[in-house]
Amino acid sequence: MSPRRLPYIRKLLLLLDEHLAEIDGTLRCYLDNWSLDRLSRIDRAVLRLGAVELLYLEEIPQKVAIQEAILLAEAYGGDESPRFVNGVLDALYKGNASGV
Repeated sequence: MSPRRLPYIRKLLLLLDEHLAEIDGTLRCYLDNWSLDRLSRIDRAVLRLGAVELLYLEEIPQKVAIQEAILLAEAYGGDESPRFVNGVLDALYKGNASGV
């Protein structure tokens, strides 16, 4: 990992820690017939990181945040993880953009 990425990673993790309950509550709204507890740890972590970028980091383009989460899901998740992560975060993006 590049040392120049550390400040961003710290910021991401601090936001996640500070807003975890709100992030989880928001994600629950977009999990059709799923609960956070039923998700794999990887999928849950990727969704949380993606949600942090979508909800709290305006400097990150939202489509980029979703694509980065999909890449993490492809690298570390199961076969269905990328599609699942894309669906949930895209719904969050659209809901957030429309003020839902």
